Amino acid sequence: MAQAKKVTYKDAGVDIERGDAFVERIKARVRSTYNNRVVSGVGGFAALYQMDGGKLLATGTDGCGTKVKIAQTLNKHDTIGIDLVAMCVNDVICTGAKPLFFLDYLATGKLDLKVSEDIIKGIVEGCKQSEAALIGGETAEMPGLYDADEYDLAGFCVGEVEAKALIDGGTIKEGDTLIALPSSGVHSNGYSLVRKLIPETERKLLLEALTATRIYWPVVKEVLPLVKGMAHITGGGLSNIPRMNGAFDYVIEELPGLDDVPNIFGELVKRSGLDGKDLYETFNMGIGFVFATAEPAKLAKKLTALKQPYWMIGHVEKGTAKCIVRSNKQQFEC
Repeated sequence: MAQAKKVTYKDAGVDIERGDAFVERIKARVRSTYNNRVVSGVGGFAALYQMDGGKLLATGTDGCGTKVKIAQTLNKHDTIGIDLVAMCVNDVICTGAKPLFFLDYLATGKLDLKVSEDIIKGIVEGCKQSEAALIGGETAEMPGLYDADEYDLAGFCVGEVEAKALIDGGTIKEGDTLIALPSSGVHSNGYSLVRKLIPETERKLLLEALTATRIYWPVVKEVLPLVKGMAHITGGGLSNIPRMNGAFDYVIEELPGLDDVPNIFGELVKRSGLDGKDLYETFNMGIGFVFATAEPAKLAKKLTALKQPYWMIGHVEKGTAKCIVRSNKQQFEC
């Protein structure tokens, strides 16, 4: 069989580098609005705000991207709300913060009560998994901007963490171990390319692509004393790992094979023709969350007790905020 012509995320209309450049350009303007209670803002997994009494608020906002188009194609809307919560909560918990509450924003061309109820059903389920309260939201009908059967979602999560318990990667050292948790599927990034590669007629495969994003709080809350840094593998794939601490490189020595991850990834590899950097910066490729730890044996034992599968994927080296893959199958940097 002839090798597929490479089809990149950029070919699907998404330019990750341009998005990163935009963030860099707005950082100075955004920081000009900060006050002396802002501990960290743009650039981390979550923004941190100092409260009285030694507590920090951790906040994050996100959406589901063009995954909503697959939900609309399949007319299946009861899991996309889980994705919405997951994309916000999984960022916030990278600080060690416990999720407190969540708000949603639903924009549509015409309010469909059944569809909207299904979306909220998913949001409620996501909040239950996250132990967060759904305390409000906003619904907007915008005909002319959206067609009657179209909608988009955004979410907002707030958590809290004691300042002394904050996990910000500051204690990471050379030689620390990287341990990864599996993803449930593509999660909520790379869907412009997913939709380019999988036609609407392949409903079974689209249903696999719609699998809800996994929420990691039930595991994360049990292992916090054993970790120094955490990375949610979201947009940008493995390039998220250096966000734990930019003073180091993160060396990946072992990546899970296609036999060890959901079937959808094998299809995406075959159809896109991508490998290496392009592939692992577009999709999570089966890795949804990463820990940095100085106690890998204890962490592995704890994960095993939780019946949580994991992979020992690499280690930390002094460096300049790169993720360096040096496995026997892949060699690249991102």
